[in-house]
Amino acid sequence: MNITVSSGTVEHAPGDLTVLLVHSEQEWCKIKDTSLAAVIADYCRAAKDKKVSDPLIWGAPAISKGGHQRRFWMLAPERIERLPAAEQVKTAAARAVNYARAMSLRRMTITLNTDAGAQWLDAVAEGLWLGHYRFSKYRRADSSKRFEPNISILVPRRQLNPAQRTLDRVRLICEAVNYARDLVNEPGSVVYPEVLAREARRIAARRKLECVVLNEAALRRQGYNGLLAVGRASPNPPRLIVLRYKPRTPSPAHLAILGKGVTFDTGGICLKPSKDMWQMKGDMSGAAAVLATMDAIGQLKPSLRVTGIVAAAHNAIGPNATHPGDIFRAKNGKTISVENTDAEGRLILTDALARAGEEKATDIIDIATLTGACQRALGHALSGLFCDSRELRERIVRAGEAVGESFWPLPLHDEYFDLIKSPVADVNNVSSSPNGGAITAALFLREFVPKGVNWAHLDIAGSAIIEKDWRYLKPGATGIGVRTLIHLCTQSL
Repeated sequence: MNITVSSGTVEHAPGDLTVLLVHSEQEWCKIKDTSLAAVIADYCRAAKDKKVSDPLIWGAPAISKGGHQRRFWMLAPERIERLPAAEQVKTAAARAVNYARAMSLRRMTITLNTDAGAQWLDAVAEGLWLGHYRFSKYRRADSSKRFEPNISILVPRRQLNPAQRTLDRVRLICEAVNYARDLVNEPGSVVYPEVLAREARRIAARRKLECVVLNEAALRRQGYNGLLAVGRASPNPPRLIVLRYKPRTPSPAHLAILGKGVTFDTGGICLKPSKDMWQMKGDMSGAAAVLATMDAIGQLKPSLRVTGIVAAAHNAIGPNATHPGDIFRAKNGKTISVENTDAEGRLILTDALARAGEEKATDIIDIATLTGACQRALGHALSGLFCDSRELRERIVRAGEAVGESFWPLPLHDEYFDLIKSPVADVNNVSSSPNGGAITAALFLREFVPKGVNWAHLDIAGSAIIEKDWRYLKPGATGIGVRTLIHLCTQSL
């Protein structure tokens, strides 16, 4: 999809579909095209009288001019109180490009050439790129993958240069999000630990980052036993992947972002129910978010030093699989009793946390599809956030709000640590209670955080994959966390 910014008037806007961002009738009262002015007036009256069925969009009757029929859509932000205005604009823009797809309208103009409209350029562009995304690689007859519209966004002439910079930045971020979505949407037989390592090497080469990949032998030699315990039954052995971005003038702060990369999760010997097990190809959504973020960071070049760490394993079943009740020693020396092999993500994250300490990170954020408990508690629109540092917690919440990703703070309630105490090891990998599972999982992780480091845990179990249309996203992977992490890294900690 090709999106450009230009200046001009709505009367002479090129294309088969013209989309107007309408705040009020007065905003467009200077339009000289009387037929178009009448259309806008009709919309404003209908919206005021609450006769518009969809408060975000309204398809106006086509207007014939010079033998060519032009279709018009009106987009109205701030009409749905339950959504922030920017999210409404993104949603409306996505609906507009999907309407163009359905009608095979390949030339489209979006008019933001008023003072009120120009502020929405980033939201409109984001809605277009994220809303246009389809994972149709394996659909032989899917004509939608061949639909590549040309979209022109009209802005005031004096804002052309900053608008182009905004568009370039939004494109880069959306490409990162869609790259993460591609990785997660691929089958587990296509994306396995070595494939993630290969992707990391490719990113490092393109963006001039440092890359280190530890294979099975190196993991064993260096004592990264969490990955070995989870991945030992798989024909695709585990990998620990490190990507380093170092600015020319290193900052005192050093952020490590850690991604859970279980490329497919059978549950191990504690086998998952077969219903919806296919979604476990998405158990590496955290890893995908980290790789995508590092790809963007390598282009945006912030002043903050950032290290991406991916713990990648395939949790399979087989004669070499970890048994319930097995005990192993984590990298930091603590012993772990594996009472449930389906609580594997926290095991591989112990290695990622240890590596972040070895990399001398001052701040750590891990992102993981960790617990069904968090999914049941928060649904698909919210991700769980656990953090002892009030400052880091607030930064993450604000960053999420700025980009349209919602992180809900949950407590690290110390009393619940008793639920993961073990009579035979330092800690159990699961709780003795069926309740509070997201909290006890976070408390487990906290046992392996390097001393003196600010740490936050993002549980994206419910938000990583959606099963039906939601806002501007289609069913499948959402790329959750990429925009928030990029925002955090570029705003600096």
